[in-house]
Amino acid sequence: MLNQIEFNKLKAGDPFLHYCVLVKSEIKTAKNGRNFYYAEFKDKTASFAGRMWDGFEDFSSSAKEGDVIKVKGNVEEFQGNINIKIEAIRKVVDADNVSLQDFLTVSDRNLDVMINELKSVIESIKNPYLKRLVKEVLIAENYEKYIHVPAGKSWHHSYISGLLEHTLEIIKICDLMSTFHKEIKRDLLICGAIFHDFGKVKELSFNANFDYTDIGRLIGHIVLGTMDVEKKISTIEGFPENLKMELLHLILSHQGKLEFATPVEPKTLEAIVLYHADELSAKTNAYKYAIKSEENKTGNWTRFLPLANTSLYISRDDF
Repeated sequence: MLNQIEFNKLKAGDPFLHYCVLVKSEIKTAKNGRNFYYAEFKDKTASFAGRMWDGFEDFSSSAKEGDVIKVKGNVEEFQGNINIKIEAIRKVVDADNVSLQDFLTVSDRNLDVMINELKSVIESIKNPYLKRLVKEVLIAENYEKYIHVPAGKSWHHSYISGLLEHTLEIIKICDLMSTFHKEIKRDLLICGAIFHDFGKVKELSFNANFDYTDIGRLIGHIVLGTMDVEKKISTIEGFPENLKMELLHLILSHQGKLEFATPVEPKTLEAIVLYHADELSAKTNAYKYAIKSEENKTGNWTRFLPLANTSLYISRDDF
């Protein structure tokens, strides 16, 4: 098992001699016309960018994303971000005794506990059509992928079993809202929460690195999930048409706004609850890890985060 200082504990001025996974590899040209090697690499806790100015040609010509590599250099801070000034870089060899599994970030939550929570939620669904649908789509056909796939490439719950963790958070929020507002169709809402990101089992790959599949880029998880759920519904005799329509609306509208790439905006009570539950879970997780990944840098603010459209304050006080 790999034993080295975690990336999120490094700070400017530290030496850097680490194994990591190569995320991006390219040759760039500086303003003075000089070529340099630019790389992005990560461990389980954070990702860094690095630059190398000399002696990179052999490595860069054979390097590919997903390679496990060893990097030597120094940690620097550039424009408020941690960067690595690379002195040497190479691919790992058998003698390094390093496995790709050492770099796959995994949910902090115990997988068996989460699986039991999911099964308990499924058993709590009283509507026979919805319960059968969930069991056939998840348990019978997509179980292993569903419990292991991350919820995203990099923004939120971007680790092994991240989708399961994210979904269980949303279910708890939706369940709570159902106790406040009796008008909510609880079974429908919970089923929508379970399926809202189901298409990510096809949209994302999570082997050497978290990335989008070809079908994920071309079609996207919302449509992929909707297609698969609708296809399965068509095999369940007597499935009510209105129930099908409202469930598919939950999947299609869960990202809330057209500018967020949702095909349709929420138009039912359950849909608006699901949208906000999804937002709360995703943004809380994303903000938490954005702060955590930079808590050892100087200053009290993270880098500017385009998806948040702001920098985040790093509180140093333990109240």
